[in-house]
Amino acid sequence: MDWVTGLVPGGKESLNGFLIIADRFGKRMRCLPCHKEDKAMDTALLFWNNIIFKCGVPKIIISDRDLKFTSEFWTNLYDMLGKKLAFSTAYHPQTGGRIERMIQTMEDILRRVCAYGMEYKDHEGYTHDWVTLLPAVQLAYNTSQHSTTGKTPSLVEKGWNPLLPVDRLKKNILTIHPTAKDFHNMWKKACDTAAKCIAEEKEYKKQRWDKLHMEPDFK
Repeated sequence: MDWVTGLVPGGKESLNGFLIIADRFGKRMRCLPCHKEDKAMDTALLFWNNIIFKCGVPKIIISDRDLKFTSEFWTNLYDMLGKKLAFSTAYHPQTGGRIERMIQTMEDILRRVCAYGMEYKDHEGYTHDWVTLLPAVQLAYNTSQHSTTGKTPSLVEKGWNPLLPVDRLKKNILTIHPTAKDFHNMWKKACDTAAKCIAEEKEYKKQRWDKLHMEPDFK
């Protein structure tokens, strides 16, 4: 679990970051928009409402955040749960190194998507920014094959891959409301851009691996 901050304020609440949570088993990512200035209780409630209620109580949470902050956060969460869970405040190769790399990969992808300046103003004049598009990026990641498992995170966690909205788009619609068309085009471009960034990130890592593991040329 980690925080991505320093983003351009987005959404109606001017959010400037998000809490990113990775499942160590299935590699599934969840990104929860928030404020960099959020207090420990704000983060605890965010975690409670979006993770515990939907996925259950985790056996362990791994984070490399400041000890004082995580201690306060964990105290709040402990009070709400009424029980104590295992908690680590630092990444170790044996426990969190792989998750740390997953989070770093997701951060890189999301920052690249945001760098595309993906902001849309629909037919009714409403502006959609990175906060609106973040779920599309998350969906693209969770439905892409992971190098470790050879399967998508969604398939590992649920046993099936979700049907994407673009997969169900009907062809040859004679008339379509301008706002509906804007909405579809916005999400399609967000998914396509995220998928492109993920593919490029994988290729970059492959080239980097190949370069570091080249066999010596003996003459």
